[in-house]
Amino acid sequence: MKQNLSAPVIAIDGPSGAGKGTIAQLVAKKLGWSLLDSGALYRLTALAAETAGVALDNEGKLSEVACSLDVEFVPGADGEPVDVLLNGKDVTLDIRTETCGNNASKVAPLSGVRAALLQRQRDFQQPPGLVADGRDMGTVVFPQAPVKIYMTASAQERAERRYRQLKDKVEGVKIATLLSEIQERDARDSGRETAPLKPAEDAVIIDTTGLGIEQVLSQVLKLVDERVINSAQG
Repeated sequence: MKQNLSAPVIAIDGPSGAGKGTIAQLVAKKLGWSLLDSGALYRLTALAAETAGVALDNEGKLSEVACSLDVEFVPGADGEPVDVLLNGKDVTLDIRTETCGNNASKVAPLSGVRAALLQRQRDFQQPPGLVADGRDMGTVVFPQAPVKIYMTASAQERAERRYRQLKDKVEGVKIATLLSEIQERDARDSGRETAPLKPAEDAVIIDTTGLGIEQVLSQVLKLVDERVINSAQG
């Protein structure tokens, strides 16, 4: 599949737990557009590497793993994560663990891995449009996107959200541990040399601390109306 540059892109970036995945999926469903969960690609690379016994600092082998991923995204129910298939197997829960997330954060700074996944991400840009969720969608992957959003929230709030997601699924999970992991990952993602986590210069920053899903969704859809829908009609 070849990238279609005429298809508009909504690029939603931000740290883990800011709510961008949920909002991206709701916006994609609302508009009838495709969805790219770019973070899943890095998590899948980390998971596939672990399964194959590839060390997370072996850039050459990791790049090969990234190039050969057999991935499919299947839209989930409203408010639920996208179902992710790797080699035909549902690995949605496997890639959402804190361990896999931290491993993905270690794999993501490697330039060879990012290069291997860059065109794969861009190929998701197809009519009628794409909602891309990640950490460098607006800065690196889709720099010409008409709508760029940087979604954030306090580390404490993100830890509490993650706790609510995990408390009934993972025994012994603690907010303090989640908070520490989130802070460590933020520092690693923001401090990496290749495509660091940061807002694009022309991104609209939305702080979701204390906001409900509908409030955030309303802000995003308003931006889409202003910059894509009304622009096309004009």
